Amino acid sequence: MVAVVQEAWIQGVSTRKVDDLVKAMGMDGISKSQVSAPCKDIDQRVGSFLNRPIAGDWPYVWLDATYLKVREDGRIVSVAAIIATGVGADGRREILGLGIDASEAATFWLGFLRSLEKRGLKGVRLVVSDAHEGLKAAIAQVFRATWRRCRVHFMRNALAHAPRGQHQMVAAAIRAVFAQETQAEGSKAWRHVADQLRPRLPKLAALMDEAEADVIAFMAFPRAHWPKLHSTNPLERLNKEVERRADVVGIFANEASIIGLVGAILLEQDDEWQLQHRYMTQETMNELGEDHTAALAKIAA
Repeated sequence: MVAVVQEAWIQGVSTRKVDDLVKAMGMDGISKSQVSAPCKDIDQRVGSFLNRPIAGDWPYVWLDATYLKVREDGRIVSVAAIIATGVGADGRREILGLGIDASEAATFWLGFLRSLEKRGLKGVRLVVSDAHEGLKAAIAQVFRATWRRCRVHFMRNALAHAPRGQHQMVAAAIRAVFAQETQAEGSKAWRHVADQLRPRLPKLAALMDEAEADVIAFMAFPRAHWPKLHSTNPLERLNKEVERRADVVGIFANEASIIGLVGAILLEQDDEWQLQHRYMTQETMNELGEDHTAALAKIAA
């Protein structure tokens, strides 16, 4: 019965529904305290997982947020659950951390990244996320790493500056940039597209001018990694799973309950990742050597 209760809790099922489930299985009912007891074991495992030391170098880090409802001082407010994942020097992917905050302000990002650094996160070369000025500043301050604006998020922002009837044309033109073989070719194609759009869509062209370095930053890394570096899509899929299970709960009692449930989901996902093949091959990870670091420094200069 313990396993049933724990799995139901991770799925976001309420105590009343767990009681109904237990009875449907032909067993006696279960009280709130009986549900809480086995779930404390999950909380301990989640706490150990989210606060574990982070060993080795982590060249690539992804950050993304999903928003959940929680009760606070008698009100229902929205909080951001920030999830960090990374790929280590061995090419394996792991969940690195979870942060909860009422906003995504600069102070939160700085505190969250410093908490990851304190646990041992180092060797970060590239961080992929949506565009947050506070996050960009925190990345530069804590990790001195390159920041890459998520291509998917950028495309949404870009299309907001174009008439709906031109969305397909604009998206195709921008996607053509990512088909280039080198960063130099990508930069040239990016400027060409921006100049073509400038007479008809000046705001979109200005956005492209401002975002060029951030959006095509991934092109400075090994080409074999490009398909996995251009967006936060892997994290967004994980966020959808978090949202699916959070919808069962509806409104969380407090932030601790969010950490308990979301942390359990992340622990479950991380276990699955460890059974899979490397996210990036060891051979291609070896391309991230000193010569590559020097090249990045030259591009930044």
